[in-house]
Amino acid sequence: MLKGKNQIKVAVIGGGRAGLIHAGNLAFSIPEAKLVAMVEPDDEKAAAAAQQFEVNTYQNHRELLENESLDAAVVVTPTWFHRDIVLDCAHNGVHILCEKPMAITETECRDMLQAVEDHGVKLQIGFMRRFDQSFLAARQAVDEGHIGNVVLVKSLTRGPSIPQPWQYDIQASNGPLAEVNSHDIDTLRWMAGAEISEVYAVAGNFRCPEAATEFPDFYDNVIMTCRFNNGCQGHIDGAVSVKYGYDARVEIVGTEGVIFIGRTQEYDMVVVNGVKGVVTPFQKSWRTLFTEAYQAEDQAFIDCILLDTSPQVSGRDGLEAVRVVNAGNQSIAERKPISITHNP
Repeated sequence: MLKGKNQIKVAVIGGGRAGLIHAGNLAFSIPEAKLVAMVEPDDEKAAAAAQQFEVNTYQNHRELLENESLDAAVVVTPTWFHRDIVLDCAHNGVHILCEKPMAITETECRDMLQAVEDHGVKLQIGFMRRFDQSFLAARQAVDEGHIGNVVLVKSLTRGPSIPQPWQYDIQASNGPLAEVNSHDIDTLRWMAGAEISEVYAVAGNFRCPEAATEFPDFYDNVIMTCRFNNGCQGHIDGAVSVKYGYDARVEIVGTEGVIFIGRTQEYDMVVVNGVKGVVTPFQKSWRTLFTEAYQAEDQAFIDCILLDTSPQVSGRDGLEAVRVVNAGNQSIAERKPISITHNP
């Protein structure tokens, strides 16, 4: 246990949708955590957060680190800020939960890994699906051999949100493969128990015509076929700006069976009538689908600090996902398969 600590003082850096989820968990649902501050440059959002959580707010993370005595921070900003924030937090002895994607480039990821090693702090990456009960049950079923040897892992994520303007720039955001499908990449690695060694990706812009002129390489739909270094196969299906709801599903095919993960219904209710037939409400948002997983993720982060254990999702997991994202974007641009070398 962290010496002399029974409650971890933590700040959330970023007051967007995911930032508010983490803040709510840390403020109200995890007794071992004390939310003391938030960083949000938007004055209106900052004022709302200060009132909702009764915490200090700051314009940037450097102001936060200068004025607060912290044990930990949750980084929930646009991806290109992650490296510098993590390095500054590590330098100040602050443990870090960094939302996915970990960073833009592999070099940035390595800088982050080196910083947390040099300063002896923990770094957990925000792949919350690893804390979802359905995904955990599937991983256990794989481990127990219920479907024999894993042959193929297929994962899809399709979201209804229209990309923010900065996300249209693939150089700045790494595109939907990073912003949306990082979760799928991590799921494939986790369920296959292996690293992705080759990818071939095809993408296009079908729903976001406003981006086409300034950002002709932006894509809102992508499929990526993967080869693993243990012989397994993988497939990822990603989309943004879909009209029907939020869709996250996984299929794991083995030599002796198959596992399906994913719930498309918003809740267990079905309407049947003579006009529309059978109608079921479709899942609307990742925020509701993964509510319990986010809370379990935040609890695990606080626990690993208190108990001085390794994070369940490491910086190495974040680096590997970024490596695959970059290979996928290269494959899209060059229209050919890309091999991936996994350096230590």
